[in-house]
Order: sequence, then C-alpha cells, then structure tokens
Amino acid sequence: MVTLSHQEARRTYDRIGSWQDSQRFYEDQATSLVLQRGDFTSAESVFEFGCGTGRFALRLFEEYLSDTAHYRGVDVSPRMVRLSQTRLAPHSSRAEVILTEGEPPVEEPAESYDRFVSNYVFDLLSHEDIQAVLQEAHRMLRPNGLLCLSGISSGTGFVSRIVAGVVSRIQSIRPSLVGGCRPVDLLPFLPQSEWQVHHYSKVVAFSISSEVLVAKRC
Repeated sequence: MVTLSHQEARRTYDRIGSWQDSQRFYEDQATSLVLQRGDFTSAESVFEFGCGTGRFALRLFEEYLSDTAHYRGVDVSPRMVRLSQTRLAPHSSRAEVILTEGEPPVEEPAESYDRFVSNYVFDLLSHEDIQAVLQEAHRMLRPNGLLCLSGISSGTGFVSRIVAGVVSRIQSIRPSLVGGCRPVDLLPFLPQSEWQVHHYSKVVAFSISSEVLVAKRC
C-alpha cells in the first residue's frame, strides 16, 4: 500500500490550501454527524489531529463549545496552520493551532483532553500510523473521553463502491492526485478492550462514502 510520506503530505496540502474547503460538498454530512454525536457541549478540552483550514474548529466554537472550553489543533502543512489561525482568530484566547511533522502526538500530556477529533486524515495514513495515532488518542483522552473520527470509507451501495474502488486505484498509482486519500474502514482498528463504540455509521454524499465513528475511551 502506497501512502504519502509526511513531507509529501506537507507539500500536497500546502499546494491545496484553501481549496480544501471545496470538499465540503461530501464532507459536511459526515462532519456534522461527528458534531452531533460527539457531545461537544460538555467538552472542556478538544484536540484535533489534522485541523486543515480550521472549518470544523470554527463550527465547534460557534455552535457547540462552552465559553470556557479550549481547543488545540495540529497540522503538518504550514499553509493549513496559517489558514486555521486566521479563521480562529476571534477565539484565539481559547484556540491554539500548531505546526507538526505529522507524527503521532506523543508529546501531548496524558489524560488531558475530553475529545480527540480527526476528520479526513486517517484515510491518508498507513495502517501502522493509524494504529500509532489511536494509541496516542487513548493515552491523551481522560477516562470516558470520546474519540471522534470521520473519513472516506468503502462504499455502501453499487455506485459508492465503484467510486471507492476508483479512488483506491488512483491512490495506489499516484496518491497526490487524490490528496493521498483512499477508502479506509476504521472500526477494525479499535480494540474492544480499549474503546466502547457509541456511534458508527456510513453516509454517502455525491456517491462518495464516508465513515463516522465515535467511541469512548475505556
């Protein structure tokens, strides 16, 4: 399986920049479910792995988070970090966006967050990186904290399965053409001894299938 290296991902998303928001035509249905099912109104600290342009974080602040809640987002792309910082400027006293090298967040303190969020990022990662990031998410979350994920998945009907297969084929040949993304089903990566699934669904928008997964840290 071919995936973008962290440096290749940085170059790709620096080039994409604000055009990333154009993908909302299929992403918004899934990320709205994440917001609805993630119980963010009760969260005091949120960590987002791969914050992109900050569009999801802005919705958190405008619609869900309390006046005392804090947010920390990380991204591998300097351009994405700048876009997020600009978008979240009205909430800068409670929002922090940091540039990283794309590695699992091993330096974040243990049991320090109520929510660990990642939207349309795990579908860029190798299986090994997915497992490593999930291990860090479990370590970073407080007891009963929630893992909130969305991303491109295998299809749920004939057309969406065809589309998923085409995306997988393109990604295997030239990953940068699809932003490094390919369909990934995340549920098998969650050990039942560590996570209790609260919500799992697949939604299809414009024939693109996305997975929504919310799980509680055991």
